[in-house]
Amino acid sequence: MAAELTVHQLIAKHRPTLDQALEAIRTRAYWSPHPEHPKAYGEHGSLDMAAGKAAFDALLGTRLDLGQPGTDDFVGGEVSPYGIELGVEYPHADVDVLLPAMKAGQKAWRDAGAEIRAVVCLEILKRISDRTHEFAHAVMHTSGQAFMMAFQAGGPHAQDRGLEAVAYAYVEQVRTPDTAEWTKPQGKRDPLALTKQFTPVPRGIGLVIGCNTFPTWNGYPGLFASLATGNAVLVKPHPRAMLPLALTVQVARDVLSEAGFDPNLVALTAERPGEGIAKTLATRPEIRIIDYTGSTAFGDWLEANARQAQVYTEKAGVNSVLVESAGDYKGMLTNLAFSLSLYSGQMCTTPQNLLIPRDGIRTDEGPKTFDEVVADLARSVDGLLGDDARANALLGAIVNPDVKARLEAAAGLGEVALASREIANPEFPGAVVRTPVVVKLDGAKPDDEAAYMSECFGPVSFAVAVDSASDAVELLRRTIREKGAMTVGAYTTDEEVEQAVQEVCLEEAAQLSLNLVGGVYVNQTAAFSDFHGSGGNPAANAALCDGAFVANRFRVVEVRREA
Repeated sequence: MAAELTVHQLIAKHRPTLDQALEAIRTRAYWSPHPEHPKAYGEHGSLDMAAGKAAFDALLGTRLDLGQPGTDDFVGGEVSPYGIELGVEYPHADVDVLLPAMKAGQKAWRDAGAEIRAVVCLEILKRISDRTHEFAHAVMHTSGQAFMMAFQAGGPHAQDRGLEAVAYAYVEQVRTPDTAEWTKPQGKRDPLALTKQFTPVPRGIGLVIGCNTFPTWNGYPGLFASLATGNAVLVKPHPRAMLPLALTVQVARDVLSEAGFDPNLVALTAERPGEGIAKTLATRPEIRIIDYTGSTAFGDWLEANARQAQVYTEKAGVNSVLVESAGDYKGMLTNLAFSLSLYSGQMCTTPQNLLIPRDGIRTDEGPKTFDEVVADLARSVDGLLGDDARANALLGAIVNPDVKARLEAAAGLGEVALASREIANPEFPGAVVRTPVVVKLDGAKPDDEAAYMSECFGPVSFAVAVDSASDAVELLRRTIREKGAMTVGAYTTDEEVEQAVQEVCLEEAAQLSLNLVGGVYVNQTAAFSDFHGSGGNPAANAALCDGAFVANRFRVVEVRREA
């Protein structure tokens, strides 16, 4: 009775939020139930800034025992990009024990129905939201994001994406009614009459393979889409970013248990150094859904080898911004400078290639040569990052040595228009902080093409000289088609050029941002309104979030009876 009462309480508590989310994905208007400002927390049971930091500090050097079956070891080893050893240990699983235990609770979870699953998911998100300050430090010290970005992207924005996935999952599941009375006339004979029952059934166990840079933002959509559609979910975090997802699993297990469900519906398995358990897990017959964010090579491997599973990947791409003309030249430069600098370019949506006609562009300040545009952009980045305190707040820290190596190697690829410089972080002397590098390349040279047609993840951008606007459009098309793109930007005052760019993005399925000069940037997307990726080009086979992202995580099974 207590568990049933708890479920009724959860419906009363969260159904209004679910209804608002359903309306938001219908209208695509701005909406979020999760405050973006740190000072909004501290009431109604949520942790304020000091309490959140204290909660994070209390985790350091501890063992996070989740009480899971099959735990055969505890592993750790996370070192913050800011130079702190976290010292947290996480459960390592004997999957031959854990996976059967996860399947055991699926029947009750399936039979609960779409609404109950949705409100349980919303309770999980609410409890995570109450601990946003704690989670922000966990994200900051595993991803290298600066605190404010870790707070917003790792907190409310990630929670929004999780809630968005729950809303889409609910819509798709209730599209078919629970029951139907079916009658077919037979002329003079009695009609045929059947009672039909329709039940959404889960595929099986979902596997979430976490990423280093955005463990919650990229992890929550798949986790909550699978859970809301009746599947158990096993979370395999990135070895350098375990804490945020481990805390998430801990919260989920607590809520499931309190609501009367098996906590093993959500579990975590960390990996020993060099173990590489993702491939082993991905091909297990019990794993029927996989969500992955990371390198193209492993994403392609999953798509080719995890044949028993429905695989959703967000891989790498080469994002381009076409600069043909500018109606607000200073606004364009300021917007681009921020886009190139945010989180040291360690976002799958950061622009890499700036396609600029070699004869220059038209602007509201008169004509500008190619060299002038690039030099002005370099000055804009320098101005944005000239103050070290501000630079640290925007750049965060380099997430791993590979990014640092790519940054240092990029300077040898062409003429450096903006050199990267090292910035000290007084609070975290161990942090590796670098400003972006901008390198000039020639779009007509094969050696240069090898550089700009490859993803260079991190604070590296190429100013690519092209012969004309039409050549820029065709290079844009080829880049999306061959390499994929999570984002495309364009600056033009020419209607024909705008239409040509738009047509390329429609044909090649890439998300386009035109003439952004204000406080919205090409590398940011808003849940409930913007689609992250399209699923239609090589950068990703799924979009966050649409009906296709959730609809194949369950199937509808029909039972017919004589009326």
